Amino acid sequence: MAPSTVQHELMSIVGSGAATFAPNHNLDDLHDESLHHLTVQPLAVVRPKSTLQVAQIVALASRNGLAITPRGSGTGLSGAATPIPGGIVVNFELMNHIIRVDLIDHIAVVQPGVTLRELGETLKGTGLHYPVYPGELSGSIGGNVNTNAGGMRAVRHGVTRHHVLGLELVLADGSVVRTGGPVMKTSSGYDLTQLVLGSEGTLALVTEVTLKLSPRFERSATVLVPYESLTAISDVVPKVIASGLQPSMLEYLDRRTMTGLVAVTNLELGVEKSIVEQASAYLIVILETRTIEQLEADVADLAALLEASGALNIYVLADGAAARLIEARERMFWVAKEVGTHEIVDIVVPRSQVPIFLDEAMRIAQRYEAQITGCGHVGDGNVHLSVLLANTERRAKLMRDLFASGLQLGGAISGEHGIGIDKQAHYLALTDPTLLDLQRRIKLAFDPDRLLNPYRVFDDRPMPEDS
Repeated sequence: MAPSTVQHELMSIVGSGAATFAPNHNLDDLHDESLHHLTVQPLAVVRPKSTLQVAQIVALASRNGLAITPRGSGTGLSGAATPIPGGIVVNFELMNHIIRVDLIDHIAVVQPGVTLRELGETLKGTGLHYPVYPGELSGSIGGNVNTNAGGMRAVRHGVTRHHVLGLELVLADGSVVRTGGPVMKTSSGYDLTQLVLGSEGTLALVTEVTLKLSPRFERSATVLVPYESLTAISDVVPKVIASGLQPSMLEYLDRRTMTGLVAVTNLELGVEKSIVEQASAYLIVILETRTIEQLEADVADLAALLEASGALNIYVLADGAAARLIEARERMFWVAKEVGTHEIVDIVVPRSQVPIFLDEAMRIAQRYEAQITGCGHVGDGNVHLSVLLANTERRAKLMRDLFASGLQLGGAISGEHGIGIDKQAHYLALTDPTLLDLQRRIKLAFDPDRLLNPYRVFDDRPMPEDS
């Protein structure tokens, strides 16, 4: 079928105002936030409004052998939303309706284009919230599902897969299926909901998500704790978790990251100069509970535990300073991007291995004459590193060594950003070939023609050249 006929059919599905064709695309549709994004020209970018339209688009693509790239808000960091030359980008921004919120069963049913901010606004005043907090509120629920997004609240609330009860999916031939549903547990066949979570759009297109909601706690305190070493932070974190205080955040920042964060944002945290000079790392703890009395008791218990662990001091931040600190921590990627960071790493290791991994990371940095700074979700071992090393060949070797070090400690290459295109070469080189083969066979069962978000994760075929 000639491209002009395909274009005509796509416009007949979504309407002429919801489709663009090469070379007349909006550039924002052609990349995500990867530091290495490739801006290529797909045949079409379409914006469906319903599951039926998505199914018709996929069926059309299947008949004509056209690759499909699903796109949420484009906030991903691994190149997973990179279009395929001559393919179709399905942009879900118009599928942004909250279908229903059930205050009895604590469930929300949403379309994939709904953003975290939109869902949060809708839930205000209900006493409920969706607790996954990856740090970018413009991110879409569909994008969260496809990357199994985590973030700073994962230590208490878990990641996306812990809150998704069911999905509506459009399969590679255009058929529609539902997995799971508005129940809290099931033991009925394979759990396809969990299989699709984190699959980066390679198995099916998500058109509806059933989410589990959680009670919202209105009382909170943010505690900033400087330490002389990151090892001391890693030693105290298991004790905080075991105490039963259930912190909603346990974050660390190394000295260089905290210094840069304070300088860029003009934060005033009240930390004495003498403490700043001694501190090598900072722990951020957020506690949440129902009553002010319980919060005060929890803060007192936390302070006693931290004092016994060698904290240089303990600062319970005022609400304004606390909000600005968390907002600044959320924006660390953008700060890193602005200063010319070459790589963003999101390796995850057992939390007891975080200081060992970071020590090895510093040795690797010295070996390659690179600069590495870091912060991360120390409560669940998810380490975020910024790597500055301009030489592409040496940087690739450094990254391979970093990933290998994390894997040797029992970790994984990506804790929450996904593999996409950026980490693909390292993932293929360092992953058990038997595991890769199994995943490829699962992919073929869902997508025998390999048209759904191809050429990424474990699909090592060379991407077609942009025409």
